[in-house]
Amino acid sequence: MSSREQLEQYASEVEKIIRKYLPREEGHQKTVLEAMNYSVKAGGKRLRPLFMREVYRLFTDRPESTAKGQPEGGMALEAVVEPFMAAIEMIHTFSLIHDDLPCMDNDRLRRGMATTWVKYGYDLAVLAGDALALYGFETAAKAFSMTDSPGAVGRCIGLLAAKSGINGMIGGQTVDVQLTGKTVAAGELDFIYRLKTGALLEASMMIGAVLGGADEKQVQAVEKMASCVGQAFQIQDDILDVTGNAEKIGKPVLSDEKNEKTTYVTLYGIEEAKKAVKEQSGKAQEILEGLPGDHEFLSYLIELLITREK
Repeated sequence: MSSREQLEQYASEVEKIIRKYLPREEGHQKTVLEAMNYSVKAGGKRLRPLFMREVYRLFTDRPESTAKGQPEGGMALEAVVEPFMAAIEMIHTFSLIHDDLPCMDNDRLRRGMATTWVKYGYDLAVLAGDALALYGFETAAKAFSMTDSPGAVGRCIGLLAAKSGINGMIGGQTVDVQLTGKTVAAGELDFIYRLKTGALLEASMMIGAVLGGADEKQVQAVEKMASCVGQAFQIQDDILDVTGNAEKIGKPVLSDEKNEKTTYVTLYGIEEAKKAVKEQSGKAQEILEGLPGDHEFLSYLIELLITREK
């Protein structure tokens, strides 16, 4: 099976896992549940849950692996990671719902569909984002019943909170909002990218490593690798905002210019941005080579970041 065929198969599997954990649309609060599910089902690359499962497999798909945290003769090998795969996508989607609001980026199109606030109204969009953030942690907590190592699950919930909160994604978003329309120094931009985009990718891969039984040194290496992937991903996003096709990428182009945001492209230009994407991707690949397991598909995923057109 080629890497492209693997990607299609794995993406389909990940999609089924995510949808399995979505809330049922019923009760007096049905409308907000519909808005939550609409936003998650809109699709996307599903990179975070994909990376999480593939890093998990690095440490479990080996003869010497004991699949740390798995009950003997119990659940399927990957059951314990599945609630976290769904949770990370819920939390990512919550951030996108709020990013699109009129008070933030004021975007009307996301993944080729009407943004949540356009579809359901400003008030329901805020509530749907809030609800997805909390439901993500409720979903992650389901992993406690799937393992005999609750300490590993607890650590992963802590990682998820830290990387999505004030010292992670929300911290990066805060600085991004405050500096919109202002001159942004290179160090400030790196801080925004590391937290706003990189933090959830770090959470994804670190959770996969912890649940897979990686030692502390390996978890730290995975965190660094994810940080490099996050930088490459965000800079490529900056490039696509200038050079991309709105129909292909499923959202408006020149959004950063409209919102007076400093990006890697505005600071350094297109060519330097392209070089930075290759450099960060190369660093990630180098770290990956030092990790155990079969790297082929993960390496392919990282390579996709520097060649994608959407």
